[in-house]
Amino acid sequence: MENGVRINASGHKDQLKRQYGLLALCGLALNIDNAWIALGGSVTISIANGGPAGVLYELIVACAYYAVVAACIAELASAIPSSGGVYHYASITPGLKYGRVLGFFTGSINFFGWLFDFASICQICSNVAVQLYAIFHPDLVIEAWHVYVAYILILLVVTLTCVFANRIIPVLQDAGLALVVVGGLVTIIVLAAMPDRHASSDFVWNNFTENNITGWSNGVAFLTGVLNGAFTIGTVDAITHMAEEMPDPQRDLPKGVFAQIGLGFLTAFFFGIALFYSVSDLDAVVSSNGSFPLATIYAQATGTKGGTFCLLFIVLLSLLICLVGTLLTCSRIWWTLARDNATPFSPLFSAVNEDLSCPIPATLLCTVIGLGLGAIPLGSKTAFTDLAGSFIILTSTSYALAIAPNLVTGRKNVPKGPFHLGKLGYPINAAAVLLIVFFDIMYCFPFGLPVTTPLMNYNSVILVGVIALTAIWWFIHGGKKYPGPQIAHLILEGKE
Repeated sequence: MENGVRINASGHKDQLKRQYGLLALCGLALNIDNAWIALGGSVTISIANGGPAGVLYELIVACAYYAVVAACIAELASAIPSSGGVYHYASITPGLKYGRVLGFFTGSINFFGWLFDFASICQICSNVAVQLYAIFHPDLVIEAWHVYVAYILILLVVTLTCVFANRIIPVLQDAGLALVVVGGLVTIIVLAAMPDRHASSDFVWNNFTENNITGWSNGVAFLTGVLNGAFTIGTVDAITHMAEEMPDPQRDLPKGVFAQIGLGFLTAFFFGIALFYSVSDLDAVVSSNGSFPLATIYAQATGTKGGTFCLLFIVLLSLLICLVGTLLTCSRIWWTLARDNATPFSPLFSAVNEDLSCPIPATLLCTVIGLGLGAIPLGSKTAFTDLAGSFIILTSTSYALAIAPNLVTGRKNVPKGPFHLGKLGYPINAAAVLLIVFFDIMYCFPFGLPVTTPLMNYNSVILVGVIALTAIWWFIHGGKKYPGPQIAHLILEGKE
């Protein structure tokens, strides 16, 4: 407390209500991750990397990889409970000398990663909405503008919820947790019980070579395909950005991070098994001209329009709640950067409406940029796919920029929180950095051979573009006017 004002761990006045308990936090983590729905939503893309067996085994590898990364993020979140997340961790782990510039770049990369994730999930949600209409209107020829109209309406509803209904969001996340778990269980039961005949175990668990249609060797196809599993599970820092809206973030954040990885893997893996056993015609799924090809599998499994509609409606509700959590994450990242004078117009974007418990300008900025990103598929679906998919490389790069300096400096700059890796910290940190570097390189390989424009992978270009954009802003503003986050000075000045 300073003069009756509560100062939080980041060194700033508490402006947001601490309304997320452990259950709501776990709900938020699982809703943002939405693992089983993310797996189903990307199935027609991921199926090229080895068929059903590829999807399932690549998911296992991705979850093991992200469990290592999650342990590092959970440790840092427990020690540094700030809404800045990896931006603040990267400002502290190298020490004051290098932390200012490294944190600046890390925060920017992390923000763009989450912004692209927000746009991609909104696009998936819009496709589901259009597909729900198309189920009972089979003559509809789905156009890109149909999806964009749905995109705009959904984005406006989500924004209004985040701005004006912040008080009910914890309850909404509890409902979303039930929907993810119960809805996933219901979907698995329906997919397992309703089909007249099931696919063979050979189709589900074997035939990787026969179903590898990428043109790459089996090993390269498998490693690049881990990106599909990463898209399913790779949001380990999501809830760390809600640290200043929780009563006990030091203890609850690590629990929420591990709950997301563990439950996300279980729901996605068992859903994937049930999904592939219910497929009767894989070619029809891959060649579907609908806006959301998962509907084709649901139609094959249930044999009815009503059954397909109900299963897709569960997906739609889950995605809407997921979007609320993702917009919260995006807006909190930008607000935290603005609060530290790291963004353009920082006095505007650092403002908070304390009655609504919402950084309204930061939230609206994310919405406006999201509306622009959502218009890209009107001109090029390939460009949007690359942009949306790059969020994995951007976020994982930001994790590495926070974890690697902790290892290089002998883990001396981070205080011990309730969750601490102890002697295991060195090998786990090293493994996390090496895995991120390795898989980020693999994720930049073209999607298939021979390389054509639709199969070209622009993830590396997008990463370089974000770094270049950040570097320009650093030379214009950051180098002279950005002081670094207050939390870095609070933690480090006594050590250096």
